[in-house]
Formats: sequence, C-alpha cells, structure tokens
Amino acid sequence: MTAETGPFHFAPGGPITVDDLEAMPDDGNRYELIDGTLYVSPAPGTRHQKVQLKLAIALDMVCPPDLHVLTAPYAVRASRSTELQPDVLVARDEDLTDKLLPVAPLLAVEVFSPSSVLNDMNNKRAAYQRLGVQSYWVIDPEELSLTVYELDAMGVYSRVASVKGGEAFEAERPFPVRVVPRELLGTLAK
Repeated sequence: MTAETGPFHFAPGGPITVDDLEAMPDDGNRYELIDGTLYVSPAPGTRHQKVQLKLAIALDMVCPPDLHVLTAPYAVRASRSTELQPDVLVARDEDLTDKLLPVAPLLAVEVFSPSSVLNDMNNKRAAYQRLGVQSYWVIDPEELSLTVYELDAMGVYSRVASVKGGEAFEAERPFPVRVVPRELLGTLAK
C-alpha cells in the first residue's frame, strides 16, 4: 500500500530516498532531503534570485580553474537519504559528476526566503556540518546581511564573520573574494 501525495507515491512508514526525489514533479518547487525527511520550498522571489545571481557571478570571476561555482537547482547527494540544493556552491572539478555532486562542496551558500530561514539556519546548517562543508554562508536579502560559518578543528561550525549593508567580507575560503551584501542586490538595493 502507498500513501499518495499529488502525482507521486511514497511507501508509508519508511524514509524517503533519492529515488523518491527523482519522481517529484517539475513544478517550480525545490525538493530536498535531509536524513530521509522531505523539505519542499516554493520558488524564490526577486531579491533572493538577484542575490543568488550576483554572488555566483562574483565568485565565478575569481574562482580558480580547478574549482567550479554552481547554482541551484544542482544536487549535493551525500547519501541515499540526503540530497541538498544550496543556492550557490563551490566544488572541486574532480568531485563533480555530469549530474550532481556526490561529496561535500567546499562552500555552500543559502539565501534566505521568508519560508526558508528556520530550515537554512537549523536543519541545513546541521546537515552541511555533518557532511564536512568547510564554509557555510547565509545571506538575508531583506536585511542585506551575510553571516559566515566555518568548520573548526572539532568539525563544528563557528561564526567567523557577520557583515551588513556596505560592509565587506574578505573571504579566504574556499578562495579569496570580497563580498559586500548591498552590492549583491544591484539596482534593487534602494
């Protein structure tokens, strides 16, 4: 017997797997899996998209040739029960497949949407920490802020920077880059 949710089916009582994710509809929502639990996010808004695009461009302009900057939707599939789609990620060339990233990226970035703040700050941050993602950035496009977490010697995230508006963050990981939150909104920053 299966439980029906829209046009796809899940077996009751068991965790959801990446096989179930592949059966999800292409309906504009983002489907992610953390330890067998499904998280669904609606399509992001204008400020989110602008910040995601501008950050990806800024990173890509200074990205070393052995690394790549990619944007969602692009899967980080850590296991059969965990598949995440960071808004922006940086990965080693040798780690990428044609379809997904089967290991932790060097950098994962989440841009807040009203519906994603709690998930980004709790579930996803914990999942990225367990995966060993060296740097995790969260950007609030409403407050124009960037908060940076990096793994410490114990493998636990520590906040290493928090900047707002016109303040600059001079990143060293995964490579040197200067990020100013206000600049990520371009002409939308009024």
